[in-house]
Amino acid sequence: MTALAAPAATISPPRRWAVLAVVLAAEILDLLDSTITNIAAPTIAADLHGGESLVQWLGAGYALALGVLLVVGGRLGDRFGRRRVFLTGITGFTLASIACGLAFDPASIITARLVQGAFGALLIPQGFGILGAVFPRDQIGKAFSAFGPVLGLSAVGGPVLAGFLIDADLFGLGWRSMFLINIVLGGAAIVAAFRLLPADDGDRSVSIDGLGSALLAAAMFCLLFGLIEGSGHGWGALALSSVVAGAGFFALFGRRQVAAERPLIQPSLLKNRGFTSGLVLGVVFFAAVAGLLYVLSLFLQNGLGYSPMRAALVGVAPIAAGIVIASIACFRLIARLGRNLIVVGLLVTLAGTGLLLAAVHTHGTSVGAGWIVPAALVVGLGMGTCFGTVYDVTIGDIDPAEAGSASGSLSAVQQLANALGAAVVTTAYFDTLGSGQAHAMTVSLLLVAGATGVSCCLVRLLPRNAQPQHH
Repeated sequence: MTALAAPAATISPPRRWAVLAVVLAAEILDLLDSTITNIAAPTIAADLHGGESLVQWLGAGYALALGVLLVVGGRLGDRFGRRRVFLTGITGFTLASIACGLAFDPASIITARLVQGAFGALLIPQGFGILGAVFPRDQIGKAFSAFGPVLGLSAVGGPVLAGFLIDADLFGLGWRSMFLINIVLGGAAIVAAFRLLPADDGDRSVSIDGLGSALLAAAMFCLLFGLIEGSGHGWGALALSSVVAGAGFFALFGRRQVAAERPLIQPSLLKNRGFTSGLVLGVVFFAAVAGLLYVLSLFLQNGLGYSPMRAALVGVAPIAAGIVIASIACFRLIARLGRNLIVVGLLVTLAGTGLLLAAVHTHGTSVGAGWIVPAALVVGLGMGTCFGTVYDVTIGDIDPAEAGSASGSLSAVQQLANALGAAVVTTAYFDTLGSGQAHAMTVSLLLVAGATGVSCCLVRLLPRNAQPQHH
């Protein structure tokens, strides 16, 4: 546990709420920058002449770096102090955002996105620890309750803001303004964090499994590179050998988790059937829906000719709105329904995907917004029902002492699933594009529906009930 120089009782209430605002600002920056490329990818790829592979890497790169380093970022905060690591993260994130906005070719923006995700992994894990140290125990619930509405509005507003900035072409910057706006947002957060966050020394005895993280990074990178290379240039020796190398690195990563003193995932968790089943279900489901968000944006812009703003309003915003609505509605249902609530969410997601599939199959590239908006909203309602519920149920029967490790591992896995889904589903989309936009979208939706169906089969392996206190 990190010791803070100023205990919660000595911090004035106004300063506590100001610290909460700083932490929320960091979460909003991460959420915005993780979602804006859903809308902006086609525009960026066209401007930088990056083609299909750039579209895939824009989504996968950020999530890859964030997922691989998320657990490490939390432990760095424990070791060196959360304030120091938070400031390092927000500063690096802002500078990487500027690098994204100034990118001049595909390699430069992919590198900048990877760096941005890496600094995001330093930034995000510190927030809850900082709030837990600043707020007294009887007030911490009020502080955490602010996250839902604020991040919900950001989830809905982020894609719309991205679409607006691209279409508005402020100062002739086009898509670059989405990243360069972080000069103002990130700069203000840096100043506020420096002035407001309490100092803490950290605990130098905390160990960090750098080798395990490196093996996981190598495994994921090789796997994603192989998928993207295969879809863009054919499934030759380079693509296939990359996938095989990724599998080899995963095997080494698994062995490392058994041997390491402080592994990224505790081996005892992997012996828990409910936890491992939830881990697999999370990878399959989150990969599927992350890929759906990407191909829907591609279909709306490249297939239907929508502007980025219109694509955000018709496709992404209804899904985000559905996620927010369902998340709020399901908050009190999870204790009563347990894993049955996941089944409901998966079936609703499947129904929304089916509505999209029927609309595209029937109308092709003539499908109207009147078909897409309600189907997207239904998909969002299903996603929102599952998002918090899957992992609350997954940790339903683990030892309380393992809850912190389990939650951190699940958060990291979700980001890695986002990266995997952005690569896999878009690979299916681009591989079948030769038969037309409608056909490519149909194949992608069938893949998403299949993955959601597989997830339904895994639910019965989960614990029956969640631990409500972790929701």
